[in-house]
Formats: sequence, structure tokens, C-alpha cells
Amino acid sequence: MNDNILAKFDHYLTAEGPAALVIREHLSPVEGADAVFFPSTYAPKKKGEKSGYNIDGGDRTKTPDAKNIVLVDSVGSQANRIEPLFTEGDYAKLVPQIIIKAGEKLINLLDAGHRAGDAIARCSELKLPLQSAFFEVLKGNAAPLAKLAPTSLVFGVWDSRDTQAKLPRLISSVIRAYDVRELTRSAQYTPATDYSALETFEKDDLKQAEGSTDNPLAVRGFVHVPATGTHGGVIADGGIRRDATLALSALKLLKAKSDKRDASVKDHEEATLKLRRYILGLALVSFTRLTLGYYRQGTILVSATDSKGNPLSEFIEVSLNGKRTDVSATITADAALAYAKAAAADFGVGKNETVDFEKSKAVADVKDDGKKPGKSTKGKKADPTATAPQNPAAS
Repeated sequence: MNDNILAKFDHYLTAEGPAALVIREHLSPVEGADAVFFPSTYAPKKKGEKSGYNIDGGDRTKTPDAKNIVLVDSVGSQANRIEPLFTEGDYAKLVPQIIIKAGEKLINLLDAGHRAGDAIARCSELKLPLQSAFFEVLKGNAAPLAKLAPTSLVFGVWDSRDTQAKLPRLISSVIRAYDVRELTRSAQYTPATDYSALETFEKDDLKQAEGSTDNPLAVRGFVHVPATGTHGGVIADGGIRRDATLALSALKLLKAKSDKRDASVKDHEEATLKLRRYILGLALVSFTRLTLGYYRQGTILVSATDSKGNPLSEFIEVSLNGKRTDVSATITADAALAYAKAAAADFGVGKNETVDFEKSKAVADVKDDGKKPGKSTKGKKADPTATAPQNPAAS
């Protein structure tokens, strides 16, 4: 029975197999399709300018029928919403739970922004094991990294501050809204009492502070402060959609090396199959995970439905020849979890461990910046390991 489950998706791992799985899911604000919601805001391009939404296309305040697109939730943000799934219940048993203790704070590696390439991991006992695993990636062997941080193979990782090893995202998910009308809003802060009447502050000082953004009396809430023309959300006349891709073509590039002594070609092929099945299982679980609900203040997104209450979404298998097949009935969340459990047991999940953040390693990391493996430094030779042929999956 277990062998049957393990082989269930092997056609996704062959060279002739499908190129990708694709989800297109129409969404709606919880208040209704025509409701106001708030996309992500981003830092301004120039100093002194206001932050704003990431809107591409025409300005609908000037041309009402102009077409545009606003980014609601980025690829990176989507990954960060999905990945913590592997800290919960049965999902937590699929991957090693590695905790880094920084003072009183416990940080799961699954919550670290750069995953296995994050500074918090590099400044702990994980430094050398992860460095070794990244060097193995450069040699074309992803198995050691899968033992330590397998979700880094699912959501992508770049060890940009050390070995330069890079693995692409297998899962890319993004939410965009179409043909949006951007709104503004204003507010007025009114102090609880007249502090000049209480002779707390001088009347002239209070008057001068009104409307200021940096005067201490305004900052601390002692005067009237208006806020006009701030972000007021958007209305999406063209709807909201989540587009997600599981890149099977990239998954097929992952390889593993058998740890058997005098391993044969067949041994390496078996190790590669176990690795690919394991990562595919994690990817399928992640891919079938709904990322809906609360995004930020003013933005709760749910599935859009037709007149009969059915979700407006499609789950498609895309073949190399472009043929598109509906797989929504066969690749369910339950089926994905059952497969992932079998593949994880076959591969062997890495061990759980708790390590300490080490201040000395952080200080040394900054001090030694630029003297990374694979880079020549004065009086030192470049690490020859880093010059090994790159894993094609990292390109």
C-alpha cells in the first residue's frame, strides 16, 4: 500500500512529465466584490515621498476606463504565510523542527525570513552544517539541505552572504487586483482636553505644534493633528485573483547522492527519487493550502463564488505540449498530506533540535564580511569547494 502511495505522482518526476501545476483562484473582500480593501504598501522611490501601493498601468483618476493592476500580496509574502503550516499538527512531523533560542525568544527556522540562509541560523551551531549543506548543493547534491531545512527547497533560498548557493522557488503564489480605483481617507486627532487652559503648555507653543508631524507636542498627542489624503484602499472593478504555480520542471532538476560506500549509479538514482518524492510531497501540501482570511487591517479575502455558491477557481496540470488537465478532484489537501507522510517516512525526516544564537558568531560574521568561501582574500586562497560545478537547479 505504501509503495502505491509513493509511486502515485512519479509521473510528475520524469523528464517527459508535466511542466507545472497551476492554480487560478478568484477572490473577494469579505464585505463583497465591490468593497474597499487594502493592498500592501511599499516604501517610496525617493526620500520625502509618501509610501504607496504598487500599481502598474493607467491612472484611473484621470482616465476612468484605464486598465491597471495592483499587487495585493507578493510572492515572498505568500510564501511566508504558507510556510508556518509546517509548525502545526501532522504537518510539523513532515520536516525537522529547528529552534534557535535568542535570549528569551524562540525562533523556528521556518519563521526566519531567509530560511536556511538567514543570519539567525548562520550565527548559531547551525553555521557549519548549513554551510556544508550549501556546498553540497553547489556540487549537485540537495539531500543534506533537505535533512536540515527542506522547505528551503520548496520556497527557494539564496545563501547570498556566504556560499552563494541558490535554489529556485518551486512554489510561486501572488495575489493581484485588476482595474482598481484608488481611494484616499482623512482623519482628525483631537486631544482629550485643552492643555493651555490647564496651563500645562504655552498656548502659542500648542498652536505652533498643530498639524505638525515631528513637533513633540503633536507626536505625543497634546494638540489637534489632521491626517489628510492618506491611503484609503482600493475598489477592484476587474476582480482579485491568486495565481500560483508549482514548477515541476524545476523540481526535476533536484538531485541527491547516495551515502552508501562505493555507491552505484542506481544507488544515486534511488536517492534522487526519494529526495524528489519528499520535496514534491511538501510542495503539494503547501500548494493545496488555502492562504485566505486575514491579510492586514481592512483586508480579509475569501473565495469568490458563482450563483450556486461554488468557488471560482481552477487547478490545472500543464503538460510540456501545452495540454491542460483539471486535477482538482485528484490532488486534494487530504491526498497531498497522505502522500507527503509516505514520502517523508521513506526519505527520513531530519532530527529536531534547539540551538542557541551566539553573539560572538554575529560579531565575527560582520567583521569577516567579504571573506566568504569561494572569494579570494589577501593572503588566503579561495575555497576550492565553491568552484565546483553549479547545481542546474540553482540557476
